[in-house]
Amino acid sequence: MSHTAHIPSHRKPRRSASKVALRAGVAGGVLSTLAVAGASGSANAAEPVTETVEMPTLTTELATKMAATADATQQVADSIQLQADQDAAAEKAAKEAKKAKAEAERKAEAKKKAAAERAEKAREARAERSADRATLSTQSTSGSSAQASASTPSGSVGAVVGFMKAQLGDAYVMGASGPDAWDCSSLVQAAYKQAGIDLPRVSQDQSTVGTEVGTSNLQVGDILYWGGKGSAYHTGVYIGDGQYLDAANPSKGVVIQDLSGYPASGAVRVL
Repeated sequence: MSHTAHIPSHRKPRRSASKVALRAGVAGGVLSTLAVAGASGSANAAEPVTETVEMPTLTTELATKMAATADATQQVADSIQLQADQDAAAEKAAKEAKKAKAEAERKAEAKKKAAAERAEKAREARAERSADRATLSTQSTSGSSAQASASTPSGSVGAVVGFMKAQLGDAYVMGASGPDAWDCSSLVQAAYKQAGIDLPRVSQDQSTVGTEVGTSNLQVGDILYWGGKGSAYHTGVYIGDGQYLDAANPSKGVVIQDLSGYPASGAVRVL
């Protein structure tokens, strides 16, 4: 006996009889199987192997199922990614559309504001011209202003010149006949109508009415024309002091000008 055998921690545990028997049985069974296999092998050593061992099909089926599951999983992942991309694109398009709408509304508002400002300025300009016309008309008819009496003659000639002065500042528009826009011949025609005289509508015909007078012997109210008699391209009315009043062109409108800057070709006297 070992000198440490009396210490419990150094004693080897005793194997139970059941475990010993179990192990002996297992060992005996293994040895018997080996002996039988050896005998069978010796007996059949001379016979050729003619059968092929088939592998279980469970592994192949499992691999197929796993592959199918992987494909399905990938399809789901692709579908989720596609939906995410579509959602992102739709969100981006919605933001861009909202931004474009806001910009369009801003431009429309700015355009509307600019149009309103232009309309207001035009209204103020018309009101100012109307006030000027009223003042000039009062001055030409009442004779209350000494300056108006000196510059505007009385009677029929005064009515012609007074009307034309009341249109100062109006626009020139080819073919227009008032009340806020004129061409040269329509203004002369309308002015002479104030004196009860009906003139032709166009410059060519206006240059042939009345009595021909030389441009060196002009009187207030004479009709001036530019171009040939009967083929004139422009007309105006002489208002004295070497000046005439006409609907000049689109850039000037109705103005008073000096004959020295643009001498007339001829003149006719109707009054």
